Amino acid sequence: MPYVAVRSSATAEDIPEASFAGQQETYLNIKGTNNVLKAVQKCWASLYTARAIYYRVKNNFHHESVYIAVVVQKQIQSQKSGVIFTVNPATNDDAEIVIETGFGLGEAVVSGSIMPDEYILDKGTLRLRNKVINKQDWLFTLDNNLGYTVRRNIPEDKRSEQKLSEFEIKKLGELAVKIENHYGSAQDIEYAIEGPNIYIVQSRPVTTLKKSLSAQKNEDISSEPILKGLGASPGIAKGPVKIVLNVNDLPNIKKGDILVAKQTNPDYVVAMKKALAIVTDQGGITAHASIVSRELGIPCVVGTTNATSILKNDDIITVDGSSGKVYRGEINIKQVESEKERYGKFGPIETVTEVKVNIDLPDFAEKAASTENDGIGLLRLEMMIASNGIHPIKYIREGRDNEYIEMLVNNIGKIASFFKGKTVWVRTSDFRTDEYTDLDGSENEPKESNPMLGWHGIRRSLDDIGLLKAEFTAIKMLHDQGLTNIGVMLPFVISIDEIRKAKQVMTELGLDPCENIDFGVMIETPAACQIIKEICDEGIDFVSFGTNDLTQLTLGIDRNNEHIAKLFSELHPAVLSLIKSVIKVCKEYNVETSICGQAGSNEEMVEYLVKVGIDSISANIDAVDRIRHVVARTEKKLLLGFARREYM
Repeated sequence: MPYVAVRSSATAEDIPEASFAGQQETYLNIKGTNNVLKAVQKCWASLYTARAIYYRVKNNFHHESVYIAVVVQKQIQSQKSGVIFTVNPATNDDAEIVIETGFGLGEAVVSGSIMPDEYILDKGTLRLRNKVINKQDWLFTLDNNLGYTVRRNIPEDKRSEQKLSEFEIKKLGELAVKIENHYGSAQDIEYAIEGPNIYIVQSRPVTTLKKSLSAQKNEDISSEPILKGLGASPGIAKGPVKIVLNVNDLPNIKKGDILVAKQTNPDYVVAMKKALAIVTDQGGITAHASIVSRELGIPCVVGTTNATSILKNDDIITVDGSSGKVYRGEINIKQVESEKERYGKFGPIETVTEVKVNIDLPDFAEKAASTENDGIGLLRLEMMIASNGIHPIKYIREGRDNEYIEMLVNNIGKIASFFKGKTVWVRTSDFRTDEYTDLDGSENEPKESNPMLGWHGIRRSLDDIGLLKAEFTAIKMLHDQGLTNIGVMLPFVISIDEIRKAKQVMTELGLDPCENIDFGVMIETPAACQIIKEICDEGIDFVSFGTNDLTQLTLGIDRNNEHIAKLFSELHPAVLSLIKSVIKVCKEYNVETSICGQAGSNEEMVEYLVKVGIDSISANIDAVDRIRHVVARTEKKLLLGFARREYM
């Protein structure tokens, strides 16, 4: 039986007064009679979702006057696909045809998840007037082994390719003119290209043409984005702008605001928890704003370059964290299906490689625990420190160690209570001297020319030994309460001496590293990779790769610098070589290997790690369910490959 697409079409969709596009559901790559019937029922049911009901009420449509049909079409397994407008929707120019194209199934383009190529044609001559080629990192496609649509990374050498050939551009233009002439009005057309064949899968009237300039000023709404950046955390949010140029502006953020800044740092966390969305001038998908937004579950767009200069306080904007676009005013955008919705519906999946979760704040412990995880691969202290409002060194220098210990016990204990019976690895504090500058007690922090390469991680904790003792004491107290699943790992290690001194402190406090507590180190520096045999000889239970810092230090790239962020890649051969060599040595010593950096949520990296034998992968909260599917798929491929070799 072939795969089919089950598509909805409602009577109130795409009329001149209102576009209901996206209100009803469409299901791709459906196979089997029962599955088709279920998809049809879901399409019918989507006529009465809260979103659809609200939209009809808002546009004064009677519920009983809206009907729905469900169309079952052969599924086109497109190598490229997209949308054609027979009028330029940005300028109202009916002498132009606009073609948008992405690799893979059309869902990525239609949902706004990627930034597609754009080709503008002269409608009369079909001459190409302009084209914009955008990089595409991933696509939606059918996984024949799993039997459903998956998100898959595109090989690095193909990501910046022009997607349509000159022949395909012209052919699509010809088809667009024929379709417009047939219907007698401007058309919004969806197409799919499979091999040499071009398929038109839908055509409807264009209902989103821009209004006159006076109308736009009155409504302050435009269908074109005013800012474009990187979609760092998915979701849609609408609300008033609050510009944050420094920590003095943080108190201005109220619940429901959209925080706009040049970039964020840990001092911003309390304000970020109030915000509906985050927009920044600088940064990439591994920037602070990106990582925190994903954990908070709010939309985030980074790297817009000039958001803080274009936007003003109290401007109303719509942020699309999936496509990386920001719009003026409140506009309706179809919500992209969440990772949990996409992957959670398939039920539990067993994998040999464990899949863990990264977490920072107790407020999100229950959400993290609801994912299909095997424990916590990274519990960071820095954000709970920031939320507390007092710099930890202030406690130590004023002899108030017990207050710091109590705060850690309460926060770590709350998180660990959701993960009983599972591993919880706590990283000792790793705050840099340019971070937490708004905390009480931070005024005495030294000024460093390059804090990333400076006084932080285990090197600082050993200098401010009271800090390390307080953190170890908190872990000891939690063990005494029965939470013996909590382990400890040291950040930014470069020498055996650091490990030896830290173990000595633990022993003095009544914790026996590698005996009654899991003890490990972060692999974040090339130095740690080079001395991994000596580290294993010293005695550790596990290592965890911190790929953000390891990549920066290996490649000499600041990931927050928008001028060179494009060069930042955990998949660089030099980084992969270091990771592979460390895993090989650790296997010889029976030391568990894991990853907790941003790369643990990257499908291509995960496939590589599973192939080279990593023991566990710790992903961001929003990516755990997806990553488990990637791990399962990769393990199946490895087993299948092995089985096939046995019979050849």
